[in-house]
Amino acid sequence: MSSLPPNVHISTHPCLQAKLSQLRSASTTARDVKTLINEITLILGTEALASALTSSPGPTDTTPLGFTYPTIHLSPSTISLVPILRSGLSMVDPLSSLLPHPPPIHHLGLFREPSTLLPVEYYNNLPNHLSSSSSSEKTPDLTIVLDPVIATGGTSAAAIQTLKEWGTKRILVLSILGAKPGVELAANEWPEGTEIWLAGLDAELTERGMLKPGMGDVGDRLFLTIGK
Repeated sequence: MSSLPPNVHISTHPCLQAKLSQLRSASTTARDVKTLINEITLILGTEALASALTSSPGPTDTTPLGFTYPTIHLSPSTISLVPILRSGLSMVDPLSSLLPHPPPIHHLGLFREPSTLLPVEYYNNLPNHLSSSSSSEKTPDLTIVLDPVIATGGTSAAAIQTLKEWGTKRILVLSILGAKPGVELAANEWPEGTEIWLAGLDAELTERGMLKPGMGDVGDRLFLTIGK
């Protein structure tokens, strides 16, 4: 597979690759799909956050035995999570658990119009995203987008553009699996401000815009709506 944009990173962790192989299987139950997404997100999130964050000594604290030690401060200090509804919700808990403090969680709802495969936004609860909003909440230094699949890339590109206009300084996109053409499209939407981390990459899409070989519709597998 030819080279990818420099802001795209594919994990090579052996355990992650083994779990991704299990997730692809049609025989994997909904309960195991949820568990595997949780575990993959933990591994992928650890790698991505190690690259996106830095640590420095903070104020002194005291251990239960009375010894003092320097605490650790993370930078950037303001981080928000933005899961893409609905399957992105499955990645929120494991990613949140990696951060030392609970992050704000905002939501974007986007779906692909079946005939054109273009993204359509149907929900957005970002503070201040409307001109009439009176919220005084500041936009974060780092916004982490959670979406298990990047297929055509239209949804990811639309989310990146929305978050850029919202005012976030940097975007980290975490996806379990992507198709190369879609990943390239998303990576080029705002390359200087966006990093994309993936557990795996497929080379092509079907005519319906599904990854090949892929892992099916993750939302349907999670919420038992296959055949809806």
